Amino acid sequence: MIKKETIDRIMDATRIEEVVGEFVSLKKRGANHIGCCPFHNEKTPSFYVSPSKGIFKCFGCGKSGNAVGFLMDHEHYSYPEALHWLADKYHITIEEEQLTDEQKEKQTERDGLFHVSEFAQKYFADLLYNNEMGRAIGLSYFHQRGMSDEIIKSFGLGYCLDEWDNFTKHARQQGYSDAVLEKTGLTIFKEEGRCFDRFKGRVMFPIYSISGRVLGFSGRTLSKEKQVAKYVNSPDSEIYDKSHTLYGLFQARNAISRADKCYLVEGNVDVVSMHQSGVCNTVASCGTSLTVEQIRLIKRYTPNVTVLYDGDSAGIKAALRAVGLLFEEGMHVRVVLFPDGEDPDSYAQKYGSTQLQEYLRDHEENFVNFKTRVLLEDIEHDPIRKAEVLKEMVRTIALVPDMIERQEYVKQTAFRLNVSETVLTQELAKAMASNAQKAWKEEQRRNSQQSAPDQPESLPPAEPESAPVVETPAVPENATRNAEPQEQQLVRLLINHGDKEVQQDAVDEAGNPCTIALRVAEIIVDELTSNELSFSNPVYQQIFNLYRDAVQQGTPLPDANYFAMSTNSALRNTALTLMLNPYSVSPLWMQRKNIAVPSPITHLRRELEESILCFKQKKLEQELEKNSFALRSCTDPDDMLILMAQRKQLTQLRQAVCQQLNRVIV
Repeated sequence: MIKKETIDRIMDATRIEEVVGEFVSLKKRGANHIGCCPFHNEKTPSFYVSPSKGIFKCFGCGKSGNAVGFLMDHEHYSYPEALHWLADKYHITIEEEQLTDEQKEKQTERDGLFHVSEFAQKYFADLLYNNEMGRAIGLSYFHQRGMSDEIIKSFGLGYCLDEWDNFTKHARQQGYSDAVLEKTGLTIFKEEGRCFDRFKGRVMFPIYSISGRVLGFSGRTLSKEKQVAKYVNSPDSEIYDKSHTLYGLFQARNAISRADKCYLVEGNVDVVSMHQSGVCNTVASCGTSLTVEQIRLIKRYTPNVTVLYDGDSAGIKAALRAVGLLFEEGMHVRVVLFPDGEDPDSYAQKYGSTQLQEYLRDHEENFVNFKTRVLLEDIEHDPIRKAEVLKEMVRTIALVPDMIERQEYVKQTAFRLNVSETVLTQELAKAMASNAQKAWKEEQRRNSQQSAPDQPESLPPAEPESAPVVETPAVPENATRNAEPQEQQLVRLLINHGDKEVQQDAVDEAGNPCTIALRVAEIIVDELTSNELSFSNPVYQQIFNLYRDAVQQGTPLPDANYFAMSTNSALRNTALTLMLNPYSVSPLWMQRKNIAVPSPITHLRRELEESILCFKQKKLEQELEKNSFALRSCTDPDDMLILMAQRKQLTQLRQAVCQQLNRVIV
């Protein structure tokens, strides 16, 4: 656990333009730096870095954050890994907090699992080259599959000797306990102390985390006996969860980001063969069918996935299932099926890397073409089967979250199946309604399970009587004038100038006029809370609440780092967008025109006063529109009198605000 003081020293030393500049070519523009965004393809630079605020923002794709966030997004580091990277760059020694005994025990156990897994990988890799049986059996197998020594070493491949407990004995000699050997699944323990190596006689495929740590293994047998499982995988442990892990992602992550595309195959050998053939943006699921968590891992790098599966019936079935899951997660999916009896590895061995890449390019198809072609095989003029195919296609299209993409699939399916788009659209609406109902029921079921079983039987206390209140009918959303510009301006002032002081007129204890210095945030919070005003935009309201709580509790105001590291993407992106202005005054304006443009801080007090008054005016106008709507639909004479009295009061308040703004109401 890195101490907060150490994190603060790292953040103080960090220069975001230097960090980002190691990955992106930046050019200075005014107070900011600008370059082409590394997170999406663009020709015109829209990626801004602000050294003064320590943040970056892309106005093209919306990515934003600070130096730590940039490393986490671009290099896919964890938070501690990003801090360690920055500490190394700026020569800061990491000081970690003392852990409790319970934390130490848990950390020691977890570290033990990592250490023995990394030890096992190195041992198996060493046997592959430095043991006679390893070379004769394991290394010769990999070479026969067309794998070079370079690719073997880059994936850390190895061999476990075909002896009952060779690895276990060696691990014990090196001081590893039976507990960690059992928890990682490297050793299987039986009664009376008997044990044996889980992976004996198998070639070894280590499974890495995104940061390159060994989590587990997949072992392939070289035995011809039918009763022997072809693959044996590490069991789930504290450090390894196969449903949350993709084989080859550590080696493929940069290639996936560069290509903005991921190839998804079935097996470990397929992954290695694809990399050997130059298709390095390839991964596979780890000993399990494709899971939602694995898809979300891919989505961190790209939304574009091409599924590569065998051309046999099992491969087609797996591909169909994968397509549905991928669509549900909002991925853009294409499919390549290999000829029956072939897979990426066998095809590469038979035809070479060039023809493999050509095959992938020439046989890639979208899911409509793929699925209709597969489902319509052997169906000539059978209307019943055609109707079944149609419903199956509609069920899959209904999983696509993007409306425009759904409509395009409807057009393609209608053309392929020779049916009316109207019919398909009607069926699609039914399918989506059914999905929504199922999702709602599932959510209700989860909520009912999470709710407390015992509910209080007593009724809440009655509220005290107050002045009569007229129930105002709901106003259509577009009936009131939008207050977005006024709300945005107040939030912009909070974020950029909240800690700055301005002079305010006041009265001292003796009743004499005086001036006092108040922070911008204090003035805005006091004005809005005393007048019971709120923001229509929920994100602006969240930001205001943060400043209100800080002012009222006397804690530091949120700064750029606070927003940059927020896990709430809407909050983070909105705040950083308002912090970073992509526009700046050209220095030529001063050089050629000899006109000095004042900075925003010069007239901060006037801007603050006008912004608050404009906000109040807009809110009063909204209330007046609601009042007018209520009057038009009101039929009760008493309620009408109350509404008219309210209208008079609102009109007087608006006139007062407009006078302060020197505006005339027409």
